[in-house]
Amino acid sequence: MDSIRKLVEECESLQGFLISNSMSGGTGSGFTSLLMKSLTQEYKNTTHIRCSVMPSPNYSDIVVSPYNAVLTTSESVDIPEVVILFDNQALYNICSRNLNIEQPSYRNINRLIAQIMASLTASTRFNGSLDANIAQIQTNLIPYPRIKYLTATYAPFIASEKAHHEQLSVADITNACFEPANQTLNFDHKTGRFISCCVLYRGDLVPSDVNKAIESVKTKKAIKMVTWVRSNFKVGITYKPPIVVDGGDLGKVNRAACCFSNTSSIEEVWSGINDKYDKLYTRRAFVHWYVGAGMEENEFNYAREELAALEKDYYYENVSYCCEHEEEE
Repeated sequence: MDSIRKLVEECESLQGFLISNSMSGGTGSGFTSLLMKSLTQEYKNTTHIRCSVMPSPNYSDIVVSPYNAVLTTSESVDIPEVVILFDNQALYNICSRNLNIEQPSYRNINRLIAQIMASLTASTRFNGSLDANIAQIQTNLIPYPRIKYLTATYAPFIASEKAHHEQLSVADITNACFEPANQTLNFDHKTGRFISCCVLYRGDLVPSDVNKAIESVKTKKAIKMVTWVRSNFKVGITYKPPIVVDGGDLGKVNRAACCFSNTSSIEEVWSGINDKYDKLYTRRAFVHWYVGAGMEENEFNYAREELAALEKDYYYENVSYCCEHEEEE
């Protein structure tokens, strides 16, 4: 914390804290939870955003990743922060399918996450016609303190060898932000409803084209929005196009879009984590390592109850939407 305080003292106008971590490992989950608690206590009036890589649905190289994911998520529920979720499987798929990388490495994956994190702060760092700083993003995307777990998409994810002959319009990159191929978290958005979205544009574009593209997205049947939010979309426009690493995987483009969404479909993610957790904990597998390190076993029960409650919170968002439409019919 002393190092962080020194950095904060050098800031002219502190906007907030942006932290990346993995939920699978012990350090990424446990230490990050402790760090976020300390930051929110000491810097209460700033925005706190965490970019967290969750255990992949189908494979993970850490046996106890379900424990770590449930424990750290239960700690984050009551912390006033925004959590943007990723998983390695979705990022691997983007690297192999969109960027033609046969064997993606962590460097390839981290560059994708870095591009999204850069889009998040672009409005603070560069000029544009529509401002969307991190505080505004938090205000517009988080309707309730517990409903604060966001998903991210980015477009275009395009290989460097193809970038020079691809000309994508504002409408193209906007529509691509709602395509499963560009999701950085594995879930089916058609199973739920979008509560709110923030689309951050960068590069050569004009507001009128952006407005037309957003209005077109709203009319698509596959993209379902809740009705109790009057304005579901927040938009930011920055003139500076995205920067890519020389010799890297992503191609240089003149415009791009990054979409952060709060959707009830994320219930599917919590359900999958809870299921894997239960399979381990019913046998008390590996619990002795945590108890030996100083934890109490009742902390496992509390964490699982928190995740069950969180899963229900998102489930009720779906139920409330269905009830509204039954009444209209």
